[in-house]
Amino acid sequence: MSFSSVVLFEQQVAEYFGAPYAVATDCCTHAIELCLRHTNIKSTSCPSHTYVSIPMTLTKLAIDWSFNEETWNDYYQFPNTSVIDAAVLWKPNSYIPNTFMCVSFQYKKHLSLGRGGIILCDSISDKEELIKMAYDGRHRDTAWANQPISQMGYHYYMTPETAQLGLDKLSNAINTPAKKWKWSNYPDLSTMPVFSNK
Repeated sequence: MSFSSVVLFEQQVAEYFGAPYAVATDCCTHAIELCLRHTNIKSTSCPSHTYVSIPMTLTKLAIDWSFNEETWNDYYQFPNTSVIDAAVLWKPNSYIPNTFMCVSFQYKKHLSLGRGGIILCDSISDKEELIKMAYDGRHRDTAWANQPISQMGYHYYMTPETAQLGLDKLSNAINTPAKKWKWSNYPDLSTMPVFSNK
């Protein structure tokens, strides 16, 4: 399988956001999960008004977390981390240096691919590590059976077909005004029974 379309998609999205590097994933929640794993986060918080998968991911990773009342616009950063949930952000040259910004391509997002996400970062070593984490602990340019895989991976990679769809739609997304999102577009998760212990 060739991942050339994924590499090109990563390069073009990184260029749009003004980030040195990008790593495409199968969804934004998994992008955030990979960044939290990569940076070894032990405790943080998240807005009570965000997508439901976020606190579920924090719980899944056994991170000590709580809700906060942040009234964010376009993105928010997990406190005491370099990880940013930028799922709804679509703005040129908006990458924040020294962070991991995670953008969504879910069907409601500006670049709508049905599913998909991307991590923007500024370190080549971080990029290479995140690629291996997304691709079952392997490099994507060699068949997995021919590699001495030495680390855990999570099967969270973007398929070439999704990346090609992204390439096909990218120009229109770049030239179309994006919707502005904020905290009030989401319900208060702290009132949901699943999070009653928080």
